[in-house]
Amino acid sequence: MALEIVVLTDDRTGSTARVVPGFGMNCFDFTAIHDNQPVSIVWSEPDFTSGRCRASGSGIPLLFPFPGRIRGTQLQWNGVTYTLPAGDGLGNAIHGFVLDRPWHVLEQTTARVVARFHASVDAPQLLDSWPADFRITATYEVTGTTLQCGYVFDNPDDHALPCGFGTHPYFRLPLGGRSAAECVVRLPVASSWELENMNATGTQRPLERAAEFQQGVRFEEMQFDNVFGDLQFDGETCGCTISDPHSNHTLRMTFGRPFRECVVYTPPHREAICIEPYTSVPDPFRLAQQGVDAGLQVLQPGDSVTANVEICLD
Repeated sequence: MALEIVVLTDDRTGSTARVVPGFGMNCFDFTAIHDNQPVSIVWSEPDFTSGRCRASGSGIPLLFPFPGRIRGTQLQWNGVTYTLPAGDGLGNAIHGFVLDRPWHVLEQTTARVVARFHASVDAPQLLDSWPADFRITATYEVTGTTLQCGYVFDNPDDHALPCGFGTHPYFRLPLGGRSAAECVVRLPVASSWELENMNATGTQRPLERAAEFQQGVRFEEMQFDNVFGDLQFDGETCGCTISDPHSNHTLRMTFGRPFRECVVYTPPHREAICIEPYTSVPDPFRLAQQGVDAGLQVLQPGDSVTANVEICLD
C-alpha cells in the first residue's frame, strides 16, 4: 500500500518538498524553482513511497538514537546488555530505530510540517532495546529555494538517555547540468576516523587532503564511505557545497552545533552523494567506555538538544 505523502509548497516560488511521516518522516524529495526552472535536489528511488524500498537508501533518512553502526548486536550500558537488530549485512546494528517507523504529525500548513516519534508511545517494544525512553521531533519548511530542517531530541524518561543523531541526505547529481562527474564537492573536514570492518576503532588522524577537500573535489574522484571529523565551523555554523559547472547551480548545506562529525558516502549508482552531519562518531557508546571523545550525548531527564540543517539552492 502506498504511503501518504505530505506536500509542502512555497507560494512565492513554487518550490516543493515531499515528506512521508509514515515511513520515518523521510523528506524524499525537494525541488527548488530557480529562474522558473525546477531543480531536483534530493534523490530517491522512483518507487520509494511504495514502502518496499530500503528506508536508508533514499531521501533524508533520520538516524536516532544512534547514527551509523554499533559493533555487533549488543549495547553495553551501565552494566546492562541491550540486544539490537542486525541491519547492515555485516552483523552490526545500524542507523537507529526511527528511520522506517510511522511518526505522528503534530502540525501542518502549506509550507511546513512537524511530526514526532516517541518510543514508549509509538513502539513500546523498543524500551527493551535501549537504556531509556526517547523522543524526537522533526520540522520541514520550504521557503524560497531553501529547505529548513529542524530536529529536537529529548529525554522524557526519569533516568539518563545515551544517544546520538544524524541525517543522511541523498543529494542528486548533477544539479540540472549534464555531468555528475564534473560537479565539485566542497567538504569542511580536517580529519578522518579509522574504520575496521566499517566500525570506528577510536583512532582519528589528520586528513592529508584536507585543503583539497575544503577547496573542492570533482565527484568523479570521489569514492567514499568515510567518517570525517574536525569540521570547520564559521562561528556557530558549518557548510558544504556542491557546484554544477554546466548549470551554474550551487547547493549549499549548512548546519549548526551540536553536529561535529560528517559521514560522506557515494552510492554505487553514482546518481547522488550523501553528506551526513552526525552529532557523534558511529558507536560512541563503546568508544566513550574506552576513553575516546566520540561525541556521545547523555541527556538527563527533561534535557533536550536542538539540531538545525539548511539546504539551499543558490
